[in-house]
Amino acid sequence: MATTTNYGWTTPDDTALVKDGASAIRSLGTSVDTTTKNLNPETTLGDIAYRSSTANVKTRLPIGSTGQILTVSGGVPTWAAPAAGGGFTQLASTTPSTATTSFTTISGSYKHLCLIFQDVYASSDNQALTLTLNGISTSTYSYARIYDSAGTYGSSNAYATTSIAMAGVSASTTATDKAVGVIWFYNYAGSGSKSVDWKLVYNRSTAGSFFVMGEGFNTTANAISQIDLTVGAGTWSGGTMTLYGVN
Repeated sequence: MATTTNYGWTTPDDTALVKDGASAIRSLGTSVDTTTKNLNPETTLGDIAYRSSTANVKTRLPIGSTGQILTVSGGVPTWAAPAAGGGFTQLASTTPSTATTSFTTISGSYKHLCLIFQDVYASSDNQALTLTLNGISTSTYSYARIYDSAGTYGSSNAYATTSIAMAGVSASTTATDKAVGVIWFYNYAGSGSKSVDWKLVYNRSTAGSFFVMGEGFNTTANAISQIDLTVGAGTWSGGTMTLYGVN
């Protein structure tokens, strides 16, 4: 019997008799039905078919769940939860009330850390805000910063110092004397020096508004597990400091 080129369906020969037609049609119909089903195994709305290792046969991939993404595992498509990435996970939040606010036992399972200042202020006017990592107070820090000090622009830097001097902080003399901003700790759990990037805006009712931004680092190769933020005199008096792990 003759067969088709692609799927090998049986068809009548040119010399076949008319009486063989019904049988030939049934054979051809069965072959078409079988092949069509092999190529269309879906049974449910949203199913996807992909080529299997068997020629002319596809495999049904059932519809996934809400929120899943289509990915590849073991060389075939599959549904899976999306990989963590770009998300912020709150690790700690505090209302600072002492001279030093500390974040300790920080998990090392994220890519970066982000510390948010929200309406933070101190009890004494224009005191330095300094930062140390892992309780280290030796001369292993360096930094550079630029600032707009109530309309006066400037910069400062330090090499081999015992902390990173980030800014002055406002007093609690008025409700407007608050600081807002962000501090980033990049690749905090990796090897090599630990970098710090910050941007802060704050007010002093006696002198106006201030903006400061800078970069600093500590030469320790250890993962950051502790962050200490200290005012030069007095104490922190309010606001919120929130630490996030970032992937």
